[in-house]
Amino acid sequence: MSTQRGLLIVLSGPSGVGKGTVRSAIFEDSNCDYVYSVSATTRQRRPGETDGVDYFFISKEGFEDLISQEALLEYAEYVGNYYGTPLASIEESLSQGKDVFLEIEVQGARKVRERMPEGIFIFLAPPSLNELESRLTDRGTDSKEVIARRMNKAKEEIELMSHYDYVVVNDQIHTAVNEINAIIKSEHLRVERVMNSIQADINAYFEKEANQS
Repeated sequence: MSTQRGLLIVLSGPSGVGKGTVRSAIFEDSNCDYVYSVSATTRQRRPGETDGVDYFFISKEGFEDLISQEALLEYAEYVGNYYGTPLASIEESLSQGKDVFLEIEVQGARKVRERMPEGIFIFLAPPSLNELESRLTDRGTDSKEVIARRMNKAKEEIELMSHYDYVVVNDQIHTAVNEINAIIKSEHLRVERVMNSIQADINAYFEKEANQS
């Protein structure tokens, strides 16, 4: 029996909503068996981030080389920096039956939906815009002008949540993690994902009975 193809799980949402924090909490669980697809970006590394773990931090020229080689599932430019998803490792993991977890910007998620509509698209929303602004300010990495740009962009992105399959509000991290895991578990139980293996078992049983009679 062939291996069931893995799920592509796309977690997206506005800057500052806590995508990285929630993703880290998901993968800290020893029972987590998702494959995390590390994105590439040209933005500067933030304190506490590790190259090759949080992102592949590369130059603008290096990123544009990946674009020219068509080596990215998607890419987008956001607030002056490129973000993108390397393609080859994703396809390899999915074909091996592994669930691949992407944490990407909203622009990138829309492009992934166009190319791989079978993915599971989860929008991580803030409890409120006031809370989102506080989180961006507390990071201490952006000027007031950049935060204002991010807030305007966040409004546009939140209005696109209807293009997703699920919305999870990131008020408490552990609650968001539990809800995301529950979504993925339920997706594995969809009839269209399990009926082929059950039908194969039925066919094998009655073929055996026919051969024995």
